[in-house]
Amino acid sequence: MRRLANYVLLVSALSSVFLFASASAYFNMTYVNTTVILYKNTSAHVVESFTISMSNSSISQYNQDRRAINLTLSEWQHALSNDYLMEHIINPRGSVRDVTFLPGPIGYTNNYGGTAIITLDYWVNNVTDVQNIAPREFEYTFNDSVLNFQHTSSGEDLPPNTRFNIIIPKGTDAISVYPSPDFPNPSFTGNYTGHVLFSWFESEPLNKFTFAYTQQQSMQAEVLAYFSGIYYGYTAEVYLAIVVAAAAVGIYAYRKLR
Repeated sequence: MRRLANYVLLVSALSSVFLFASASAYFNMTYVNTTVILYKNTSAHVVESFTISMSNSSISQYNQDRRAINLTLSEWQHALSNDYLMEHIINPRGSVRDVTFLPGPIGYTNNYGGTAIITLDYWVNNVTDVQNIAPREFEYTFNDSVLNFQHTSSGEDLPPNTRFNIIIPKGTDAISVYPSPDFPNPSFTGNYTGHVLFSWFESEPLNKFTFAYTQQQSMQAEVLAYFSGIYYGYTAEVYLAIVVAAAAVGIYAYRKLR
């Protein structure tokens, strides 16, 4: 009986240790960095990095999931028990494209567990709307319906420990920015001329988000665009003219030889 009691106590102790180890296993998302790189069209390249911390008991599971390279984004959400691992810039009129998902290696901490950075890279269409506002001048307006951060009763909101960045093309000028970015500070005249990177750090309401910039088109680019438009608008007629000209040259050469 004493042996049986000791055995029961041992099993109970081992069970308690196992339950404690299971309870101590966790994945915690500690930081999110979302960068939107805008181009001189309506598409954007988005790069997101998610910093994940984990306990010692979770390291082997993370490495096992990382070696399974065919795991999808939804499967990683389930593995990490975190739905915030997702695309935070979406296409309201379609899906994202060219998605690359890269779970990084673990950086071990001195005290407990480790951290890893998961990178999500993709392209999104319809991020900006563009209109011609003056000769050779175009205005691009950020489409705030692409934002997919934290949804609150008052609208879109940037959660804590989240950084949102927008990079505009070189040679463009931001003309309307709201709310004011945490970086950069405006000049003494209140504008952001010369800046291409804009960042909002955390806990920022985005329900009235506004961002617009202008681009000046060179005379050469305008001329090329004009003639390209003519070419693509009359492609069949151009090919027909080439064929007729080639046939005329061939007939002329044939007669000369005879």
